[in-house]
Amino acid sequence: MANVVVVYHSGYGHTQRVAQQVAQGADAELLAIDADGNLAEGGWETLAAADAIIFGTPTYMGGPSWQFKKFADTSSKAWFSRGWQDKVFGGFTASASLNGDKGACLIQLQTLASQHGGLWVSLGMLPANSSTASRADVNNLGGSVGLMVQCASDAGADQIPSGDLETARRYGERVATVAAKFKG
Repeated sequence: MANVVVVYHSGYGHTQRVAQQVAQGADAELLAIDADGNLAEGGWETLAAADAIIFGTPTYMGGPSWQFKKFADTSSKAWFSRGWQDKVFGGFTASASLNGDKGACLIQLQTLASQHGGLWVSLGMLPANSSTASRADVNNLGGSVGLMVQCASDAGADQIPSGDLETARRYGERVATVAAKFKG
């Protein structure tokens, strides 16, 4: 079994709920980035010990939140020492719009993992893109690089579509499975 950590920032609770689903699927530890862009004491050590790291952030203005970006910039210490070299990585994002430039945000997460010398795990699920598909279907948003979640701007975290939450759980499973293969 791989040691997986989900490190995430959540502005309004939506990304936190998704992080919980991803962590459930991966049997992972949750590590929150606070409102000031910092990790709790011991957070960097937790990430150093992980076999896999899954990044999570809302998409704001086509990219990660500034709090996640601060975390990413601060990870340069691990980058310089190659501390995350060959770890398995994945990522997810949420925004209010169906598109909302979530794909651009995921590419930034993938680039961060690549800068660290990591191995990125794609979503690995076919899109639910038939005429009978609904928001209750897995991968209804048609992601491939990572997990994309949508919830209306006037809806609470408890109203995230069930298909997005199930996609999150399955993505967590996928990242953990890949990490276990590399660990063994």
